[in-house]
Amino acid sequence: MYRIYPRYLSRCVVGASLESTEEEEAEDENKSAVEVSSMPKEGVYQIVGTLSEPESTKPYFAEETYAVSSQEELLSHLLECDIVLYNITEDTNQIEEATWAASALHREIEHFTTPKLFILISTIMTWAQSKPPDPEDPEIPFTDEDFRKRKAHPNFVDHINAEKLILKLGKTNKRKFLTYIVASGHQYGAEEGVLHYFFKIGWLSETPAIPVFGDGNNFIPTIHVLDLAAVLQNIADHRPRSHYILAVDESMHTLQQLVKCISKNVGPGKTEKIPKANAFLIKELTQMHLDMLFVDLRMESMFLKEIFNIKWVAQAGLVENIEKIVKEYKKSRGILPLKVCIHGPPGAGKSTIAEELCKHYKLHCIKISDVISESIANLEKTVTSKELDSDSVGEEGEDDEEEGENVNAAQELLAEVKESMEQNAGQLEDQYVIRFVKDKLKSMPCRNQGYVLDGFPETYDQAKDLFNSENEDEEEEIRGKMPKFDKLIIPEFVISLTASDEFLINRIINLPEKIVAGTHYTQDRFLQSLNLFRESNTDDNTVLNYFDELEIHPQFIDVAKFEDPENRFILKEIIKEIGEPRNYGLTDEEKEILERKAAEESLVREAQEKAEREHREAKERAERMANWEEWNKHLEEVKRQEQELLEAQSIPLRNYLMKNVMPTLMRGIIECCKIRPDDPVDFLAEYLFKNSSGIE
Repeated sequence: MYRIYPRYLSRCVVGASLESTEEEEAEDENKSAVEVSSMPKEGVYQIVGTLSEPESTKPYFAEETYAVSSQEELLSHLLECDIVLYNITEDTNQIEEATWAASALHREIEHFTTPKLFILISTIMTWAQSKPPDPEDPEIPFTDEDFRKRKAHPNFVDHINAEKLILKLGKTNKRKFLTYIVASGHQYGAEEGVLHYFFKIGWLSETPAIPVFGDGNNFIPTIHVLDLAAVLQNIADHRPRSHYILAVDESMHTLQQLVKCISKNVGPGKTEKIPKANAFLIKELTQMHLDMLFVDLRMESMFLKEIFNIKWVAQAGLVENIEKIVKEYKKSRGILPLKVCIHGPPGAGKSTIAEELCKHYKLHCIKISDVISESIANLEKTVTSKELDSDSVGEEGEDDEEEGENVNAAQELLAEVKESMEQNAGQLEDQYVIRFVKDKLKSMPCRNQGYVLDGFPETYDQAKDLFNSENEDEEEEIRGKMPKFDKLIIPEFVISLTASDEFLINRIINLPEKIVAGTHYTQDRFLQSLNLFRESNTDDNTVLNYFDELEIHPQFIDVAKFEDPENRFILKEIIKEIGEPRNYGLTDEEKEILERKAAEESLVREAQEKAEREHREAKERAERMANWEEWNKHLEEVKRQEQELLEAQSIPLRNYLMKNVMPTLMRGIIECCKIRPDDPVDFLAEYLFKNSSGIE
């Protein structure tokens, strides 16, 4: 919410709130809160400042942003501004900087070239421990004039100390330095602030009831963020005498009323009271959130009524403006519903693709058979639970009366449905099927996340009856002959799968028998379904013609073109057409589960790779050893064979030496021993030379 106030002020004409707004109030009151300040004008406030995330891009509404590295640099920028605005309701770290900034500016008063205005957005939590203005009448609310008696919640002492300091600094020289404290009620609108937890669990549709902490009878002062921005605009324009402004709307709703309203318009429609102690176990709620939700204050702002000129977005509070608030919430969070209709002949893969789309986008898969069985089961459950809860008192009495009417209606409808099925051999007439499907599409989960319609409607008349608008106030025709339709449930995307009969028949023939058994894919039933589909999609009044008339043009995908039994490429084409998911994305727990799963898979994969590597290395080592032994054996055999060859080749030479050389050599050696010449070698050589004539 940090950017909402400067964005709002960037479109406000300086001094505009000093003028009468009677003409503005006569304008269309149906504009959404976001559109209140949508038209930029000349002479508007120029927005400059620092970014909470320095690496983020500069907002479009800001003239300039600063990345300051020191207090001296920040002070130099503050001195250039006429109005300084600090918000300490969301980030307690801003308290220290806000008090420093006010003190630093106060020290520079003598050097001001123009008067400066310092506005601190604080919280009504600095009133949380205040004693009632009139102990004898607790219904009398606090007003702006009671601010001197306020007593802060123990966890908001720093907030009240900052308020007191900044108010004190503004009393020194009011001509040059004015300070104002805006005690804001709990803010809602856009991303919903402290109430976001209830909006989120309601939108997710994961619980049968939204929790109320304690008895829920504590009063919570609130204000829409754009109304708070309008208060800031009025302070800048009016410079009121009172420097403490209580910024709350005119509602006095309890926690139970707020949660019940959110549940009915976003969630399951029911609430359940849980002990306050259990609230501390909820991870999404911080200590500050819980302190704010447990506050019990009746407050009324006299300044906003009597002095300020505010064009209210939600003057009566959240409950009275819930439809507009829900639209803002979904738009600002980007969690708009995604509605898809899958059309195509039997065997084209509609159900598989629908299920995969639902997994990818976190949508609700609408299968006609499931819807019928679920609706009948719900009717039977409603009928069998006639007894009302005897513990219900007060406001719940109205709910009990309404539930009793629902039981009677359910009895009548269940009887009609059973009679219809008996008369039509177990088949249900279109009027009941369409009623059940329409109720399903209008259910809060489908309105929140969206849906994928699996192969229904099949005909033009079914589509017209299903999506026909029941609101008589709407125009019957738009743009010529366009039929009227219910924008709440009409699909945004229509995907039509196409394929030839030959392709579809071959695909069914090749399916395993265990898949075909008991389904409409048996030969007789499949051909009958295929013929019926072709007959209902050959004239000008087809279901696709209906969507064309509404300018929801189908995307045609030829299944045979992809040759993709698992539909992966088809899914990529559809996802490319539809775009990114429109939901909260993964929660911290889901991210942790995926990371843990990925880590486990990585460990398993690494273990498998290690085992495979070790097995491969062992195998290679064994092969090397076997090869080494084989090579050694081969080498020994070669050596043996060489030795035998050498020995065989040396026999003639040895015989020759023994017969012709050795006798003469032996005689020469004997002779050498007798004579003992000085050079025995030379003697032997000479002896052999002289006696060589006898050698052959």
